[in-house]
Amino acid sequence: MRMDEGSQNRMVDVAQQLLERVRYGDPTASLCRELADADEELLAPVRNERTKALAFWLNVYNASAQLLLDRRPDLFETRWRFFRARAVTVGGVGLSLDDIEHGILRDSHSKYGLGYLPRLGRVGLDASYRVERDPRIHFALNCGAASCPAVLAYDWRRVDEILDDATRSYLDRTVEYDAERDRATVPRVCLWFVGDFGGVSGIRSLLREFERVPPGSSPSIRFAAYDWSKRPRYFGERSD
Repeated sequence: MRMDEGSQNRMVDVAQQLLERVRYGDPTASLCRELADADEELLAPVRNERTKALAFWLNVYNASAQLLLDRRPDLFETRWRFFRARAVTVGGVGLSLDDIEHGILRDSHSKYGLGYLPRLGRVGLDASYRVERDPRIHFALNCGAASCPAVLAYDWRRVDEILDDATRSYLDRTVEYDAERDRATVPRVCLWFVGDFGGVSGIRSLLREFERVPPGSSPSIRFAAYDWSKRPRYFGERSD
């Protein structure tokens, strides 16, 4: 039997609802169970449609990170444990934040190697769940650190628009441009995943696109320090 549109999008909607419940402190257990129990048919849009996959995994990551901070705040003191701990179960498969970010949203690329090396090991979900890399996710994912961007809810119908808003907001807050020296200081995350951006030239293009440097400029790039102090529940306002 063919599912109706509401059923087809159910898991994508569940992920967004989960994030909203986390934001407002509402119960989340029933939605977490739905994600855990979802079968391949319910998850098909997450495998087959880019906008739905992006919205789903961004919302799942950000909701799960906040829930993990609530449940096990001690883990954040040892970051590798925090990022590798089971944060959520989707379709019967336990996933860590690293699994979601590097195994799925970054198309199975290592968190090391500046964005140029493949990720070793399996996520648990098959390769059909991987999403083509989009550097804007680095201005959308929030692990609870002070240097993280604000958490927004991602509606699949407007995911690119909201990602642009998130990118613009984060770059406006973090990028410093020294016109006299033609030098831009950018977030550290741009260094960690420089390959996702298409190298330093890609970072420059992004800065021009989002009007953080003058048109036609080719500034030297510096990378700011990252503030790992804990700042949970840093939610932004979603534009409508």
